[in-house]
Amino acid sequence: MPGQAAAKPVLWHIPISHYSEKVRWALDYKGIEHQRRVTVPGYHMLVALALTRGRQITFPVLVLDQRPIGDSSAIIAALERRHPDPPLYPSEPAERRRALALEEFADDQLGPHVRRFAYHEARRDRARFAEWARRESPPALARLGPLAPAYARAFTAMRFGAGSEAAAKRSRARVERALDRLERELGANRYLVGDRFTIADLAAASLLYPLVLPPEGPKLRFTLDGIEDRPERLAEHPTLHWVREMFRRHRRRGILSADAGDPAGDGAGAS
Repeated sequence: MPGQAAAKPVLWHIPISHYSEKVRWALDYKGIEHQRRVTVPGYHMLVALALTRGRQITFPVLVLDQRPIGDSSAIIAALERRHPDPPLYPSEPAERRRALALEEFADDQLGPHVRRFAYHEARRDRARFAEWARRESPPALARLGPLAPAYARAFTAMRFGAGSEAAAKRSRARVERALDRLERELGANRYLVGDRFTIADLAAASLLYPLVLPPEGPKLRFTLDGIEDRPERLAEHPTLHWVREMFRRHRRRGILSADAGDPAGDGAGAS
């Protein structure tokens, strides 16, 4: 139906989530006007289940052409079919396979460990973490007042294992190995696959943003001092310099509907 075809995509996302940032970046890169919706972390799993009729338990979920799609890779695949320009998938078959394999590597081997390690480090300073939780919480959670930081600590511990020093140490080691692999994949090249920006670059850079906090990315009011101040810091790894460059070159400002309903106040289409 014409009205359905004209409906703007609706992205259900978590502002801080690097998997949500992956999809926001794809939407913005392709210049797709869309709306955004947020809800309380934790409760979002019920929303995801309802939207996808039990197929997906996490955000992001994109409602595209009246069809809810969960999982960041599946969402971008649908966007690539519906809005092929500018392309994120290489046209050459071997390069396309390699780009998709690197996206899968970033999703499975990088994203979960960046999240656990970053949250673990952010939690080290309880006062600053509490202040950050109060500021960044959706309105429904912020209304809980002093309970909001306690909820944030409990949620990040139970959902992501961020309360465990041993688990965070293992995740840091996994992140370091992933960074080394990406450095080898890049070699002397500007991009991971071929000579242009692809899904491989977008996936790796977006999932690494919490370790870099580039100005073009999500506007968080918390810096991970635990990462930056420790002697064995990651900050100077060459791959993280590359992440900053990918954001600088390719993180475009998005087109949000006036009724987008996203309270995050992003400056580059990334909340």
